[in-house]
Amino acid sequence: MSWEISGMSAICALGDTVAGIHGALCAGRSGPAPLSAFDRSKYRAGAAYEVPDRVRAGVDEPLRATRWLVRAVREALADAGLPEPEPGLPVLVGTTHREMRTAELWWRHDGGLSPTDLHFTSALRAALGLSDVQTIASACAASLYSLGMATDLIALGEADTVVVAGTDAITESSFGGFDRIQFPPPDTIRAFDRSRRGMIMGEGAVAVVLRRAGAHPGRVHGLVRGVSMNCDASHPTAPDAAGIVRAIEEAHDRASVVPDDIGLVIVHGSGTPQSDLAEAVALRDVFKGTDPGPLVTAIKGGMGHISGGAGLLNLVVALEAIRSRTVPPISDLTEPIEETRELRIVTGRPATEPLGTAQVHAVGMGGINAVAIVEGAPR
Repeated sequence: MSWEISGMSAICALGDTVAGIHGALCAGRSGPAPLSAFDRSKYRAGAAYEVPDRVRAGVDEPLRATRWLVRAVREALADAGLPEPEPGLPVLVGTTHREMRTAELWWRHDGGLSPTDLHFTSALRAALGLSDVQTIASACAASLYSLGMATDLIALGEADTVVVAGTDAITESSFGGFDRIQFPPPDTIRAFDRSRRGMIMGEGAVAVVLRRAGAHPGRVHGLVRGVSMNCDASHPTAPDAAGIVRAIEEAHDRASVVPDDIGLVIVHGSGTPQSDLAEAVALRDVFKGTDPGPLVTAIKGGMGHISGGAGLLNLVVALEAIRSRTVPPISDLTEPIEETRELRIVTGRPATEPLGTAQVHAVGMGGINAVAIVEGAPR
């Protein structure tokens, strides 16, 4: 079974369209900017990948994650030809922080807070009439978990169309936590590089409209062939290569593909020492018998780690890469780690070749893994 992606939208530090974000990545735009959400003099790190949409520079605003979510969902629905959706249309939102930043501002007396602000239902109901909204909070894998649940809803006949989304704004509490554990702080995200020093927070939202394959006329951006999810709980923070391998193999099984069928992999690629190592080892083990093997890239060097929406952003960029036959390179990768030696890592400039099927990863702390297999739209 497969599912159609008929609409998609994204917002992050690099841009506010899927094609624009992909184009910026291919053009080599990367690197964080000076942090403006709060006083950076309190922290060793002073930069992040922020969405430049504040009314006043240096003055933070409440409900930004909700604002991006509403926009992304509206644009994805319009892209799918559903500008006036049925009220009962399910919406699954993956997030790490929800509206934690709004709560922080309220605690500092810099903004109001209603209990309904802590759930996205009221905003989506007011803006689009949507009331069946579920929030999935499974760290960095949240939006791919949401995608997997959406495929189940359709497969079980519980829904014919589902909106899947992810949204997060940078929070000071999380920024401060990462500032304490990453020393010296990273100046950018260098996935798979020997000099990588860690992750830098980003923010934004992404949404797709998922529909039963073949049931509706109109545009199709691509097909979801299968999604896997697991939580190996091997370690509180360090990912486990074996758990990632199991997630990849289950995704292949659900999608009815073999490693030779995969033309592109967009890894989680957070730039942290343990996560990058585990992903590289997992890819080496899964694709060791393939020739030439898939192209492998990572995109967080361009827009940072947008937390709950990270996996779904990987997915829409993968579909745009398949459509354009252009794969963005991993930014700031100059000295790849030994474990990637047998992989076709995209560095330096974009890779251009026909692509059919892509594999995208989301790897979170505590062994929360998700892998999706997607296929380009029929040409």
